[in-house]
Amino acid sequence: MKITNKKRRIVLTGGPGGGKTTAIDLIRREFSGTIATVPEAATIIFSGGIERTNDNHVLKAQQKAIFNLQKNLEDIQRATYSQSIILCDRGSLDGLAYWPGSSEEYFQCMNTSLEDELARYDAVIFFESAAKSGESIKSNNPIRNESDKVAIVIDDKLQKIWAQHPNFNIIHSSESFINKVMFGINTVKNIIVKYQRETT
Repeated sequence: MKITNKKRRIVLTGGPGGGKTTAIDLIRREFSGTIATVPEAATIIFSGGIERTNDNHVLKAQQKAIFNLQKNLEDIQRATYSQSIILCDRGSLDGLAYWPGSSEEYFQCMNTSLEDELARYDAVIFFESAAKSGESIKSNNPIRNESDKVAIVIDDKLQKIWAQHPNFNIIHSSESFINKVMFGINTVKNIIVKYQRETT
């Protein structure tokens, strides 16, 4: 199945503990040969020896690195899989929810704009954090250090940012994980159908 539209990027994002990374792996298997995935830039950086911090100066340097790595990873996958849909584990605007300053400062530092970053993607799939349903997000992931309370705050910030995308799709934390995965699969299917119609 060939997809010829130029953009063809989908973001799967959400608050900590939403299940997005596991869902991406299942969606990738469902659409083997049709989509290519982009790993989460923050996980790559923090699992490589960079420590999490509350120092605002360091936080800004980290978010700048994550932003640039995210976009470069997307570009690598686009060049490697030129006919595929690119499914991103978080997108270039996720860092704004972690930025310890104003949004104006963020976009100035990254030399971009909200409009330009939203335009990078065809669709956004948002998995709410399980913390919003009163469930614990504790896991064996050493990279995750957010409390349930902080996870809710971050989730709210991310929703506010990504909801500005014209094709924003949210699945709430009250849904089962299976429903979340099926929602993601159906969203990807709908986008594939859209591309097929546009290119026939």
